[in-house]
Amino acid sequence: MKLAEIASLLGLELQGEGSGDISGIAGLAEAGPGQLTFLFNTAYKPYLKETRASAVILKKSDAAGIAINCLFSDNPRMEWARVASLFDPLPPPSGIVHAQSIIDASARMADNVSVGPFCVIESGATIGKGVVLGPGCYIGRNVSIGENTRVHANVSIYHEVSIGRDCIIHSGTVIGSDGFGFEFDSQSASLKKIPQIYSVVVGDEVELGANVTIDRGALKDTLVGKGVKLDNQVHIGHGVSVGDHTAISGNTAIGGSTRIGNYCLIGGGVGIIDNIEVVDRTEITSLTFVSRPITEPGRYTSGTGLMKNSDWKRNIVGFAKLSELIKRVRTLEKVNKP
Repeated sequence: MKLAEIASLLGLELQGEGSGDISGIAGLAEAGPGQLTFLFNTAYKPYLKETRASAVILKKSDAAGIAINCLFSDNPRMEWARVASLFDPLPPPSGIVHAQSIIDASARMADNVSVGPFCVIESGATIGKGVVLGPGCYIGRNVSIGENTRVHANVSIYHEVSIGRDCIIHSGTVIGSDGFGFEFDSQSASLKKIPQIYSVVVGDEVELGANVTIDRGALKDTLVGKGVKLDNQVHIGHGVSVGDHTAISGNTAIGGSTRIGNYCLIGGGVGIIDNIEVVDRTEITSLTFVSRPITEPGRYTSGTGLMKNSDWKRNIVGFAKLSELIKRVRTLEKVNKP
């Protein structure tokens, strides 16, 4: 694409020559001729003198002394998302239902649906207009998938699950598997399974990474709100509610019936226990263990900071004696109280 064409499509002011071809995008250090790069932070401005990119998107206030072609934006990171969509190599939908797919006669298929080989669509399923199902997908009985949702290869969606429109579901994800519910039966000295009779409801514009697992509920539906983004290998327990526009990084696990608010940011490797609430606009940093409700918005962290193993061993001995030390301090306070 011509640089001027990109500027016109995005509604950005162009400084410099717009007739050059742009074949892709790259970072400041990696970009070469014919590529467009970005300046997200003024601190990296000196790198613009070394970049081989043909053009840069940046704030107008950062453009002084810049020799290469510029596109001006108040939010270069947002333009990154918009430009990347212009060069996305993802294959377009075929609009073809592959002959080697198996579709129940009672399933309802809208126009322009793409179904890859070896897909199975069970009875009563409803597949919306423009939906793309990659090879090997399983769509269970009475599942509903909204318009323009793309389901990548080898995704399993169990019975009765509802998926909104404009979603992206990556390979290996399982939606609607049984929640982990058992009760110990003393008579048989064994664990008795609790049937998970509710389902999963996924809102519009949700993206689920690879190998995400979302359990169905035992006493209520598991809910994933509008615009939620889940990274790879996130686990959502049965009956959990994830609020609108919350983002959760990889390897995080949320215990059953916990309620996560809207616009939360949850880092990777976080563990959240069951049956608690996390309020709107909470940020939880990576590897935090959330063992109690969070009732006020803010940024939360748990655990110990990184240190040498030898230091950690000494410190953990002190931590084990912490309750004893607190008792001693309280005793001393009482003794020395005026």
